[in-house]
Amino acid sequence: MTASPFPSPRGDATRADRLPLPPPRAPLHAQTWREIAHLLSNLPVDVLGFVYIAVSIYASVLLSVTVVGLPLLALSLLGCRQLGKAERARARALLGVRVEEPSPLRAWRHGFFPWLWARLKDSVAWRHALYFFIRLPWGWFTMALTLVSLFVGW
Repeated sequence: MTASPFPSPRGDATRADRLPLPPPRAPLHAQTWREIAHLLSNLPVDVLGFVYIAVSIYASVLLSVTVVGLPLLALSLLGCRQLGKAERARARALLGVRVEEPSPLRAWRHGFFPWLWARLKDSVAWRHALYFFIRLPWGWFTMALTLVSLFVGW
């Protein structure tokens, strides 16, 4: 057994450290092209997600002094959950990576105000919003690096 260059915090080798690396693939393998498609689609997805997050959260915060603001913010966060669901589906389709679905959100009582409160304190939706907000530079980087690599490789 070979030692990992990165020791685990506990000091012993974890199961992931003992697994061998996958064998190299041919450059024209179908999975390679799916990974390239994922890298090239990062930028449009990230721009769409960033614009949605920026506009919806900004409009919701500005309108939060009125009656419309907080329900609009709750609906925006519900849309953030859907963006995360689409991102997991894209990773599953192009990369073959299975990302576990987050826990479903349920209000503890029926009615508008419990629904609103449950949506506003949904940590999964806030994580998705932060993910799409900070991911835009990564989309630009992966798009540029992939295009340059494809051009040089061609």
